[in-house]
Amino acid sequence: MHDRRADWSQLLRAANAGDKRAYGLFLQAVTPVLRSVVRARGTGLSEADCEDVVQEVLLAIHLKRHTWREDEPAAPWCYAIARHKVVDAFRKRGRRIHLPVEDFAEMLPAAPEADPTEKADIETFLTHLEPRAAQLVRAIGLEGKSIAETGDALDMSEGAVRVMLHRSLKKLAALRERLIEI
Repeated sequence: MHDRRADWSQLLRAANAGDKRAYGLFLQAVTPVLRSVVRARGTGLSEADCEDVVQEVLLAIHLKRHTWREDEPAAPWCYAIARHKVVDAFRKRGRRIHLPVEDFAEMLPAAPEADPTEKADIETFLTHLEPRAAQLVRAIGLEGKSIAETGDALDMSEGAVRVMLHRSLKKLAALRERLIEI
């Protein structure tokens, strides 16, 4: 079977030399292939967006055909333009993907429920700290109090609270690592 893409270079070479008929044949040959490339790479783009990208690819080929190196095959050059235009289309669109939620309702996870053992686990970890350090971690980490509030409640400077919090969290992290290894 003869690969028609080999003719692209010959047609584009003739088109660049001024042969309008060759240019028309070139566009007729490349358009369906480029449409397939855009659809394959543009997964998530609508049919209309894909067709817009194909038109942008053809326009870019038309405007930049003088930059094609005639000693190179035309197909990879055209494919590269198509890839770049697909990427541009995704950038323009942003990260929005329009999918009907109804199609995925059965697969969506239920709302997370609070782990009933979590509080007990945290308290177990805190027993490994000295009482004042445990009180400090509980106030800042669980109750959401500020460094200043915790310092006032424990009669400590803000700097001392930060140091004790850092050391306590470091100790808890080491304990967690030891438990994971078991």
